[in-house]
Amino acid sequence: MRIGELSKQTGVSQRMLRYYEQEGLLEPERSSAGYRVYNRRSIALVRHIRNLNEAGMKLKSIKILLPCLSGEETHPQFVGCPEVKAVLQKELEKLDVKLRELSNSRNAVEGFLHGLIPEQGESYQAGLR
Repeated sequence: MRIGELSKQTGVSQRMLRYYEQEGLLEPERSSAGYRVYNRRSIALVRHIRNLNEAGMKLKSIKILLPCLSGEETHPQFVGCPEVKAVLQKELEKLDVKLRELSNSRNAVEGFLHGLIPEQGESYQAGLR
């Protein structure tokens, strides 16, 4: 299948598919005319990449994990690669940092909200609009 069909099957733009190729995540064959040609396995691979990326992982980490990935896209399993645990642990640590930062931001915004003083003659709720 060509890149347009892979894009339709996976919901990933053609531009992003070319970027995945550039980053070494996808390796399509080429037709005699030079067009990218993908096999059926590419559909699952792109979906795995998208799901891992949506989970917050950077492509650099995904590239390490992909050779170890097996199973369905909704229930991926990592098999036979010792570096998987270290990569996933590092990703968890990054997410924990982001969660702390978001929690701090949320607390700050909540503090600002509680510090609002309604204008004269306005109820508190009206001051929020």
